[in-house]
Amino acid sequence: MAVPFVPLKRFGQNFLKDPNIIRKIVSVVQAPLGAKVVEIGPGTGALTALLLELYPDMVAIELDPRAVTWLHEQYPSLEVRQQDVLETGWEALASGSPLFVVGNLPYYITTPILFSLIDHAPMVKRAVLMMQYEVAQRLVALPNSKAYGILSVATQLCAQPEILFKVPPSVFYPKPDVNSAVIALNFYSPPEREVPVSETYLRQVIRTAFNQRRKTLRNSLHSLGEVPEKWAGLRAENLIPHDFVELAVALSLNT
Repeated sequence: MAVPFVPLKRFGQNFLKDPNIIRKIVSVVQAPLGAKVVEIGPGTGALTALLLELYPDMVAIELDPRAVTWLHEQYPSLEVRQQDVLETGWEALASGSPLFVVGNLPYYITTPILFSLIDHAPMVKRAVLMMQYEVAQRLVALPNSKAYGILSVATQLCAQPEILFKVPPSVFYPKPDVNSAVIALNFYSPPEREVPVSETYLRQVIRTAFNQRRKTLRNSLHSLGEVPEKWAGLRAENLIPHDFVELAVALSLNT
C-alpha cells in the first residue's frame, strides 16, 4: 500500500499498510449505525476509508496539514478537524451523545491521549485504539504486578480494558521497533463510575502513592494525611482500583 507523503517522526507517524489488520480493527469498533465516531490521527486514511462507509457522519482529528489536505481530497464529505487531539473539546463533540473513538495512536503521545479520554469518560462509550504493546499491558495489569500503576488504576476505575489482539511491526510503514496491540476500552455508564470524592483529589492520591511505589502507603502518602491502618502497611501495587477510592475518601476526611 503506497503512502501519499513521507511519515514524519515529529508526528509519531507509523502508517498501517496491511488490509487485513485494517479490516480487523474496523470490525471491532462495534458502534451502532448513527453513532458518533471520532478517529484520532487518521494520517493517510487507512482506517478512514472503511470507517466512513459505515459511519458517514464521523469526525477525524488530524494535526499534520499534509494529511488534512490529503483527507479532504480523498474524502470530500469527511469532517476533518486540524488540531492537537489533546486540545479536543470532547464535550462539544459528544453534544449529549456518547462517542465511539478509534485510532492508531502515535507512540510518543499515547499516555497523554489515554488520560485525556479518561478525564472525559462521561462523553465516551467505547474506544478502540492501537498502541505500543507495553502500554496496553499496563492498561490491563492486575495488582501486585510490575506493570500495575497509575495508568492501570485510572483506566480501570472508569472503563473495562481488553487487549483484543497483538500487531507485529511488519504491518506498518515505517516499521516500529516494538510490537503493538489493539485494545478496547468499554467505559462504564455514569452511575457505575461515580465516586464520593473529587476526581482531582483521587488522581492526586493515586499519583502520590505510585510515585514512591516501593514505600508503604503510610510513608508515601504522609503529606496527604494519616493513612488508615488497614492500608498503612501496604504498597500502592497491593491495592485494587476501588481501594484507592476508599482511601481517598478516608484521607479527605482526615485532612
